[in-house]
Amino acid sequence: MKPRALLLLLATLAAGIAAAQPARQIETVPGMPPVVDPANLYGETAAGKVRPEVAADLPRIYVPNRRSNDVSVIDPATMQVVDRFKVGIHPQHVVPSWDLRTLWVTNNAEGRTDGTLTPIDPRTGKPGNPVDVDDPYNMYFTPDGRFAVVVAEAHKRLDFRDPHTMALQSSLAVPECAGINHADFSIDGRYAIFTCEFAGRLAKVDFVERKVLGYLRLSKGGMPQDVRISPDGAVFFVADMRAGGVFVIDGDKFTEIGFIATGVGAHGLYPSRDATKLYVANRGSNQVYAAPGGKGSVSVIDFATRKVEATWPIPGGGSPDMGNVSADGRTLWLSGRFDDMVYAIDTATGGVRKIRVGTEPHGLTVWPQPGRYSLGHTGNLR
Repeated sequence: MKPRALLLLLATLAAGIAAAQPARQIETVPGMPPVVDPANLYGETAAGKVRPEVAADLPRIYVPNRRSNDVSVIDPATMQVVDRFKVGIHPQHVVPSWDLRTLWVTNNAEGRTDGTLTPIDPRTGKPGNPVDVDDPYNMYFTPDGRFAVVVAEAHKRLDFRDPHTMALQSSLAVPECAGINHADFSIDGRYAIFTCEFAGRLAKVDFVERKVLGYLRLSKGGMPQDVRISPDGAVFFVADMRAGGVFVIDGDKFTEIGFIATGVGAHGLYPSRDATKLYVANRGSNQVYAAPGGKGSVSVIDFATRKVEATWPIPGGGSPDMGNVSADGRTLWLSGRFDDMVYAIDTATGGVRKIRVGTEPHGLTVWPQPGRYSLGHTGNLR
């Protein structure tokens, strides 16, 4: 047999063997919806996959303003603030519930004891009666939807609560995680990695056994912020405000395997709707509080190469912080933390439109969003 013919035969045999191999299956924790595509766990959050009951909700951007203690509501069609209502003290994030039927405003009342959660009905865009909850800086949901997980930052604690009534069920201390705030879950839902903002480290938490598995100090001793898992579940990306970039973490081994420089104050992380890019909000300052008009920008990381392929500056300066991507993927919405603005960023060109809101906007959410269920934060949907 000629060499070329032999190569063709071998290639055909290899293709046949590969085709005969069963697709990789992910064994998830009980009650968690199955992973439809193990190569892309964001596959069900693609443009066009908004659930029918969610698609009927009002299209709005909900912006919690930390210092004015209210929520600004933007109509994305007109780019105008169409409503504004008071909530509790120090609203930090607007968090979609696991079942996508309630948006919760986390009012953690920093330095006080009167924290609350304010429910918003996404059908009407109106708030309901607040629920008293201790120190709700942020909130997540267990992958099976059985519990809301309130991140009690000041207490270095995770509080497991009823996802509807918010009645406390149990608590888990994370004593070496000063400034515990953001997280993301493994592809199978068995563990989550949390950032410890004021300790320069990460905490790995087993959500099956409800225990802390360990801590990982980051090499640059920085100030870690948001966390997002890669589409294939292989690694976690961790934005670090002080290091000015994104750490790459092997979640299973819990080791640091890389770093991607982005910009000053790397903060929020959001995958594109086609799951090929990761948008990094660089706040323009590595301080917790800063002056307006900083050198804020958005970096675009290619998931496949783990390289920055574009950087979009905020014209005139700004402080892009937290937010999410529109349902169609065409707009990245981010709060301008120190500029009392919201930025609507064109994901094709990087062009920016600014909308003035309340004082010190923080973790805004975009609604509706595609996906089957929410793991929390400003819309970690899968």
